[in-house]
Amino acid sequence: MNTYAKQKVINTNIKTGIDILEESGFAALQGSKVGLLVNPASVNRKIEHDVDIIRRGKGFELKALFGPQHGIYGHTQDNMIEWTGFEDKRTNLPVYSLYGEVRKPTDRMLEGIDTMLIDLPDIGTRYYTFLWSAKLVMEACAEKGIRVVVLDRPNPIGGEIIEGPTLQLFYRSFVGLSAIPVRHGMTIGELLVFINEKEEIGCKLEIIKTEGWKRNQWADDLDLPWVIPSPNMPTIESATVYPGGCLLEATNISEGRGTCRPFEIMGAPYINAHRITEEMNNHELPGLFLRPMYFQPTFSKHQGSLCGGFQMHITDREAVRSVKAFALFIYLTEKIYPGFFSWKSPPYEYEYDRMPIDILWGSPMLREIVEKQGNLNELFAKMEADEEAFAKEREPFLIYK
Repeated sequence: MNTYAKQKVINTNIKTGIDILEESGFAALQGSKVGLLVNPASVNRKIEHDVDIIRRGKGFELKALFGPQHGIYGHTQDNMIEWTGFEDKRTNLPVYSLYGEVRKPTDRMLEGIDTMLIDLPDIGTRYYTFLWSAKLVMEACAEKGIRVVVLDRPNPIGGEIIEGPTLQLFYRSFVGLSAIPVRHGMTIGELLVFINEKEEIGCKLEIIKTEGWKRNQWADDLDLPWVIPSPNMPTIESATVYPGGCLLEATNISEGRGTCRPFEIMGAPYINAHRITEEMNNHELPGLFLRPMYFQPTFSKHQGSLCGGFQMHITDREAVRSVKAFALFIYLTEKIYPGFFSWKSPPYEYEYDRMPIDILWGSPMLREIVEKQGNLNELFAKMEADEEAFAKEREPFLIYK
């Protein structure tokens, strides 16, 4: 039974940063020369894109557009596919790519800009590269004395649950540039304030806050449109299990790219669907029930091959701890299919030396325990200590209650 599929009370009083900016007559931008960092889900409550909204504004000049992974309009489908900048024929503005040869804006890109406006709908997970694009933009702007204004949004998977290990800085990469856990439970505005102060970046940072959001509210508790923030994040359910599901990118197990439910469906050609599902369900994973299935990815890993695995069905999303669930899945797969299971080798997300699983986990601990078939409880105990410590560390930086 789906315990949260009951009559919802939808919060209709919610306004995101772009809504507030628009209602104010673009007060924060008056007299400015503006750069705009956005992705396809950067929309207001009427589902109008920020580019169109900002172009309507008066009293300032929009100089350039910047886009993260997948581009400002979502024109690259899979992960780790670079894109190049272009001139937007509709707006006659330059569009600069921050996912390719350049990830931190250059002086030339920032020329003539005195205010950088950021609106990047996030997914609440450390690996999601939009946060790190925003951080690198913040660093570049700090170096040039450029003001940064963040249009904040709710965390779509809520602002209370913290999960996973804190990144060890030796394992920094473009899927983690700061010491935060996998699931941080913060908005992108809160995180940028946290990072700016903790790392002494010195950015002139302003947050246009969301109005009406409470930390216990998820995306579908709000009267806001759900626009997929990246091509393989189609649903809130996908986002719920993504904190653990992304770990499969560092293995030869399909994370469900090339299916209709990425990160909810997973498997590999060498896996017996019923056996692995029974093994997993025997652990009585909180908030989850796994259904055995076979599937053929239409693209990405194991394209066109029949894969055995399962679909994760969420029965209580407040109870789901997907990092633990996927760590267990990887552990059991190595145990049952030694010689078939393997880790992905570098490069991965612009890291050419360290193992992808190590930069995702934030340390080599998961990989070492899986390879030795060691004690998973030691891994989970370290996770829980990190979660407790981060809950205290983030407290002074929480904007919303």
